[in-house]
Amino acid sequence: MGSTQFGNFHNFCRDSTLPICNLFPSFSYSNPSNLAACQLKGISLSGGRHLGNLGSILIAGLAIVVSAYLLWRSERKQAAVGRREMQIFLIGYIIVEICEIFTVGLFPLSSKVRIAFTGIHIGMIIATLWILMLNAIVGYQLLDDGTPLSVGLIVGSAAIIFIGTGYIALDTGYSWSGHFDSSLSGNNRNIALYVLYQLAPLVFLFAFFVLETALVIRILGERKPMIYLAAAALLFAIGQIFNYVISIHICHGTSGAINGALFETLFTLLSVVMVWVFWSSITEDDWPMPVSGSQYP
Repeated sequence: MGSTQFGNFHNFCRDSTLPICNLFPSFSYSNPSNLAACQLKGISLSGGRHLGNLGSILIAGLAIVVSAYLLWRSERKQAAVGRREMQIFLIGYIIVEICEIFTVGLFPLSSKVRIAFTGIHIGMIIATLWILMLNAIVGYQLLDDGTPLSVGLIVGSAAIIFIGTGYIALDTGYSWSGHFDSSLSGNNRNIALYVLYQLAPLVFLFAFFVLETALVIRILGERKPMIYLAAAALLFAIGQIFNYVISIHICHGTSGAINGALFETLFTLLSVVMVWVFWSSITEDDWPMPVSGSQYP
């Protein structure tokens, strides 16, 4: 494996704006002069500081507002299956976007503070996608949704993932144990973070879409909700293409004014909205009120 690209972050960090790159000194966004490819110029502030990625900051702020609105709308869907579980996902996404302001937004911070936000950001990304996958399982009603057991299992398992992933990220950035010091230079090879940050999200997302597709088509016998689910997948994929493939070309083409991170944040927001619309379309808002002497099967 030593001669392969598996586990290496160097090329990703060179061409993309990823929060994880804050952990590697050669790609520290707190010091844009170290960036190997294209530097975001941003807005000049006092003391030689820069607000490098204003577009991403604004879209992240919009995402927080929209998610808060969806939280409120979810609260009004009193009889909807998985209401609490969907709200937990939205709260996780809000935390991710708050962290994104300080990690990929090139907000002027000290390197140690930025690493702290990065550890939280990375941990929350993985935990939130885990929660999304569990939301798909909730739809099968293996447990009663919204109960302390269901909510506790989701929050508890997500907390374990968050703490484990966050620790590895912080240990890498702060060199607490020295175990990951080799990843701070060269190809920035870090197998643990590569599996957690690059591969695990793909597994969680794949499982979510497969489980929801089976639920809608085979159990509910519906077709229309698949339009929303497909739209969510497409929008998310477009966002990743902007970040991983097109970002460097946008940066060069605009002379460092913007890059693909702005569009990744926007399309991810749109994808989350479509996930919520999909969930709303397959849940019941109004259940028939029981009448005297009647029972549900």
